[in-house]
Amino acid sequence: MKKLETYFIILLCLSFIAGCKKDKYGNYPGGRIGPFIAIYDVRDLYHGEDIALTKERLYGSSSITGVVVSDHSGKNLPEGLLVIQDRRRLNELRGISIALGARAADYVPGDSVIVNIEGGTLKRVNDILQITGLNAAAVNKVSSGNEIPVNRVPAHHILANPDKYESVLSVIVKGGFNPVPGPNEVLAGNKLLNDGFGDLPFHTEATATFANNKPFFLANYYGIVFSVMGADKQLKPQFRVRTADDIVLLSSTVNVSPIIITGFISDVKGGDGNYEYAQFMATREIDFSATPFSVVVTNNANASVPTGFPVNGWGTGGARTFKFNLTSGTAAKGTFFYVGGAAKMINGANSTSIANANWIRSFNYVNTGGDGFGNATSGLFANSGNASGLAVFEGTTVNASTTPIDVLFVATGGSLYTPGPPERGYRIANTDFYDIKNPITLQDQPFYRQGSNTLNMVYTTADMGYFYKMGGAYNVTLGRWMQARTQTNVLLEKTSTLAEIEGEGSTVLLQ
Repeated sequence: MKKLETYFIILLCLSFIAGCKKDKYGNYPGGRIGPFIAIYDVRDLYHGEDIALTKERLYGSSSITGVVVSDHSGKNLPEGLLVIQDRRRLNELRGISIALGARAADYVPGDSVIVNIEGGTLKRVNDILQITGLNAAAVNKVSSGNEIPVNRVPAHHILANPDKYESVLSVIVKGGFNPVPGPNEVLAGNKLLNDGFGDLPFHTEATATFANNKPFFLANYYGIVFSVMGADKQLKPQFRVRTADDIVLLSSTVNVSPIIITGFISDVKGGDGNYEYAQFMATREIDFSATPFSVVVTNNANASVPTGFPVNGWGTGGARTFKFNLTSGTAAKGTFFYVGGAAKMINGANSTSIANANWIRSFNYVNTGGDGFGNATSGLFANSGNASGLAVFEGTTVNASTTPIDVLFVATGGSLYTPGPPERGYRIANTDFYDIKNPITLQDQPFYRQGSNTLNMVYTTADMGYFYKMGGAYNVTLGRWMQARTQTNVLLEKTSTLAEIEGEGSTVLLQ
């Protein structure tokens, strides 16, 4: 009887399902298609040929909604295009341009609109994907003054996938032009905007209200990505700011760091004592006896004392921070030099000697404390997965208020930063990784793990002999990274040579 009851229930369910037929849009009766389709889905309809936007093509919908990001008051956007964006699909931000003629200028950023696109055509006009064939009555403004969240995008993401960012308002942070504009140059024309991640084509119309403004040394650029056809017949991104207010000055001065961090080994194969070292590059000729510097390593393993947040920052000492004073020797511009243990071997005991490299400071840190602070130790860096850091300072005085000239961190664990009061942590420098002022909000954030200062290198497997090679391109004329440093984990052998850590993929200097 139980089996018969089970079969009866199954048959009843099957009969119910069979009686429900889908409509032509694939929905069961009782369901109703919403009137709005995401911009993401509209863009996805286009595959190189014009698309008539019928209700059937739009999966039963007829309209899109979005917030306006175009502003024609600066006369720098393609004429007649209303540009809107939304996140209705998968929380993916997408934009679309709508050919509206002179009426496009009636709308300003922050206007929320509903656009009936049924009857329009999706096509590329002047290389820009847009909806054409609509009249002004198709657009209904719902509200104004809506906040548009900041969409920070590194240049290489736009260059790799221009269609994803086309007709989207984005901000290029810490941008400067490559090459550097001459003293008489203005914004008008075509330039390359560099943010340390790539060179993004940047266009300013000769008739733009700000066309004759001088380019800034370093700024945030808020603008919209459009498309242009390249010489190779492939669509390329073109970034346009809307008005002069879209360019937010960050700096008008050039600050060149005389020393940059280019790599280090924090955990050699076997015991670490006296075998750890860091690699640096001089960006100018340096005589350390005339202009001394210092290097500090921080170890935030849970057992490192003093525990808790670093009371004296990089100058905390004990088992938390260890200092090397660089007060003798020289380094030529563009050359590597080293600081670390007395052994001067590439990957621990019985490995290749690299004593012939330029060692500015090395000593037996197992038996000897740091220069000014830091307990003698069998390991400078944390190998627990907690954060380790490395910083370079001008001079040999390092305390809670001293700001480094370059700094890098591995991992995020441990007691690193507290807003307090009192505020405590490890100070950072303005680098490719960190910003003393938040580049978007312009709020002070002088410590690692504060605000946007959350970037870090990835911790590698312990006791393997990985050298952290930090390759990038540093411009000594501009004092900034034109190609941000990227981490390459070089697994060294006992027989490895200096060429493996100084060769391909290492940092280079640009003039």
